[in-house]
Amino acid sequence: MPSTQVAIIGAGPSGLLLGQLLGKAGIHNLILEQRSAEHVLARVRAGILEHGTVQLLDEAGVAERLRAEGLVHDGLYIAFDGQRQHIDLSGLTGGRAVTVYGQTEITRDLMAARAAAGMATHYEAAGVALHDFENGSGKPWLSYLRNGKPEVLQCDYIAGCDGFHGVSRHSVPPEAMKTFERTYPFGWLGVLADTPPVAPELVYAQHPRGFALCSMRSKTRSRCYIQCKLTDSLAQWSDELFWAELRMRLDPVSAAALQPAAAIEKSIAPLRSFVAEPMRFGRLFLAGDAAHIVPPTGAKGLNLAASDVRYLAQGLIEHYREHSSAGLNHYSARALRRVWRAERFSFAMTRLLHSFPDQGSFDHKLQQAELDYLFSSRAAQTALAENYVGLALDA
Repeated sequence: MPSTQVAIIGAGPSGLLLGQLLGKAGIHNLILEQRSAEHVLARVRAGILEHGTVQLLDEAGVAERLRAEGLVHDGLYIAFDGQRQHIDLSGLTGGRAVTVYGQTEITRDLMAARAAAGMATHYEAAGVALHDFENGSGKPWLSYLRNGKPEVLQCDYIAGCDGFHGVSRHSVPPEAMKTFERTYPFGWLGVLADTPPVAPELVYAQHPRGFALCSMRSKTRSRCYIQCKLTDSLAQWSDELFWAELRMRLDPVSAAALQPAAAIEKSIAPLRSFVAEPMRFGRLFLAGDAAHIVPPTGAKGLNLAASDVRYLAQGLIEHYREHSSAGLNHYSARALRRVWRAERFSFAMTRLLHSFPDQGSFDHKLQQAELDYLFSSRAAQTALAENYVGLALDA
C-alpha cells in the first residue's frame, strides 16, 4: 500500500502552505485535491494578509513575488455619516501593517514551489474517504479514485484542509464534535474590475442603505463590495446599478474618486460565523475553513488558516524531529483560542458596519454612537488596529 507521513486533503492555500512547511522540514507529504489545478486557481478570494501571515510565507520560502508586488497598507479608512476617518494601523501597533496580495497569487506561488521541490499533488482525486483515523495510535488510510481507478494511501496523520464543504470534517462522527454557528441575514455582492482604487488604502463604509467596501488587488484593479439581500441574484445587478449603489454608500471624497468599469467577475456570497470543536480527532487535524468560517468584514479567513497551519506544522515537525507529541496534543486548544478571538472581532466589525433587517431606531443610534466613539478615541482605534493587523501568535 502506498504511504506518506502526512496526507493533506485540499490544495488551497492552507493545504499547500502546510505541505511547503513540512517539505522544507524533510517530512514527506502528499496532497489530494478533488478539483483540477486550473479550477483551484480560478477561485477569486480575498487577499488582506496580516503581518504574521507574511512572515510565515517568508519562512516557507514563497514570499519573493509577494514582497515585490504586494501593496503594504499602514492604515485603512472607515466612512460614516459623510466623514472618512483614517485608522493608522502602523502607528497604533508599533509598526505592524497589512499587505494586499490576492489569495489566487498565494496559491500560484505555493503551487510553483511545490512543483519545483518535486512534491506530489493528486488533482481530481474523486470520492476521497478517510479510514481508521479515530484511534490516535493506529494507522489511518485514505481511499479515492484517480483517473477513474481506485487508489489507497496509508499515512501517519491526515490534515483536513479541504474547506467548509469538504470531506474531512464530515467524516467525523457527529457525537465527537460540537459546532457553533451564526448566519447573517444578508450577503456581499462583489465586483472585480480594472479601475483604480478610490483611495490608497481600503475604505469600509457604514450607510443606512447598507455596508460597502472598496478594496483592491493592485494599483489598477479594484475589488468592491456592497451589502445585498440573500434573495438577490446577479441578474438583478447590472454593472451600472452596482456602481451607482456603491457611490451612494460612500463618503463624498471616495465617491468622487470612483471610476466605474466593466466587471471582470461578479458574485454574491452569504455571511456566516462557524466553529467546530475540537480541531483534532485521533490522527485527523482540521485546519482553515474545514474548522471555522468568519464573515469577511474583519479580513481574517485566510489569516486564521495560516495560523492553524503554523501551529500544526510546528506540532508535526516537533513530533518527527524530537519524538514529542506535545505540539500535536495542544494544537486544537492553541488554534481555537485564536479562532474565537478572530470570531469576536469579525462579528463586532460586521455588527458595527452593516444594516440589519431587524435593526430598530435604538440599535441604529447605538451603532452611530459606536462609530462616533471610534472616530474620536485613540484607544478605540488602537483596539481595532491591533485586531486588524493580527494579534500576536502564541509562543
